[in-house]
Parts: sequence; C-alpha cells; structure tokens
Amino acid sequence: MTNTNKTVLAIVAHPDDAEISCAGTLALLKDKGWNVVMATMTPGDCGTTVHSRAEISKIRKQEAADAAAMLDADYHCLECNDVFVMYDRETIVKAIALIRKTKPSVVITMSPSCYMVDHEMTSKIIQTACFSAGIMNIETEGLEPYFYTPHLYYVDAMEGKDRFGKPVEPGLIVDISSKIQLKEDMLACHASQRNWLRDHHGMDEYIIAMKSFGEKRGKEINASYGEGYRQHLGHAYPQNNILKEELGDLVHER
Repeated sequence: MTNTNKTVLAIVAHPDDAEISCAGTLALLKDKGWNVVMATMTPGDCGTTVHSRAEISKIRKQEAADAAAMLDADYHCLECNDVFVMYDRETIVKAIALIRKTKPSVVITMSPSCYMVDHEMTSKIIQTACFSAGIMNIETEGLEPYFYTPHLYYVDAMEGKDRFGKPVEPGLIVDISSKIQLKEDMLACHASQRNWLRDHHGMDEYIIAMKSFGEKRGKEINASYGEGYRQHLGHAYPQNNILKEELGDLVHER
C-alpha cells in the first residue's frame, strides 16, 4: 500500500530525547518537504530536583514546544508518568490515537535496548501502535482506523550501548553535519535539564555530550556529525529504506 502523506512522527519518551537523537534527520526531511510532528510519552515530570511535578511538567512541555517550533512542528504529549511508562492498554491506545490523528508514513522512536526502561517501553508501545493503528476493533474516540503500517526507525541507544555496556550498532547513519547547529539550538531550548543532569547524572553540559556522540557516529561515515538508526523490518512492516530514498547520499547503510 502506497502512502503519499509525507509526514514523519518522532515519538520519544521524554522532552529532549528527540533533540538528542534525531532532530538533525527531522530537519533534513523538512527540507525535503516533509511535515514534522514531535511527541513525547511523558512531560518529563521527574526530571528536576527543585520543582513540583506540575511545575516541571509545564516547563518541559513548553521547552519541547519551543524546540519543535524550530521545525514548524506540532508537539504532543501523551501525559504518561515519567519513570512509569507502562506497556498497557491505556498507553497503547493513546499512541494508536496519535498515529491515527497524524497519519505518518514514517515513525521514529526510542531504541528497544537502552539504559532506561521508559525508553525501552516506549519502543515496544510504538511498535505495537504502528502495527495496530489499522485494527478497527481498537476504538479511539472520533478517529478512524489508519490502514497503513508506517516505516519504523529506532534511534541510537544512549551512548550507543546497551545495559551491559555492549555496543548497539546502527543499521544506517544519517549525515546531519549541515543541521548540527539547528540541532544544538533545539536542544538548548531544554534549559531545565542542565541542572537536573548535573545533579543526578554528574553531567554538566549535555549539549557537548550530544555533539560528541554525533561526532563519533559521523566519523564512522567520514562526516562531521551523524545520527544512527535501526529500521524495523519484521513481518508486515515496509521493507524499503525510505530515509535512503528521501535523503540519498546523506544516508549510509551498514
């Protein structure tokens, strides 16, 4: 089945996950005429040492919306609880509803293997939602089934490693060198996270960390900066690499 709707949905666990992992690719797709939609499972309501849950949720959702606006992208939050993203009916239906509403032909989500369970659960939830959005017996109020299984891509695991420290190798790397400044500017919108990461993770400057890992991926393809992905190629999912078709030589398959 052909889908001519050039919409890419990046749905990640927390505000700033997309800016760290896939913002460069989103910007390249936007230049190719794609509509970009950005979403998070949670408002990142535990990412603070100073604010209440309500306060930090409001702050972080505004930061996410400000970053998305740099790509003229809509931002959605599914309002799950930070640290408690659950693979359950309620959460999966929320994700299906978003897919039915936005009708993407490409979905980008978290790595199935990562340091944080919220990331891994998000990956599983979105895999199910992509496959199930066309099932008519799953009801989402006011939204019709979406009879198309999107191309599904998983971003790099954080620091490119699994819970045991072993490398999680990407199946393709996108050269985002031309978009690194925009990616940095988008990540800088998440000002609330600098203090949190410094206090909790011992990380004083996460923009530097983002760029450092981008440089690592870039060196693997002889570019300045890169973003790595793995494509979901299981039964019923599209088998062609639409990122390669759209972005051409900027996409290096492994």
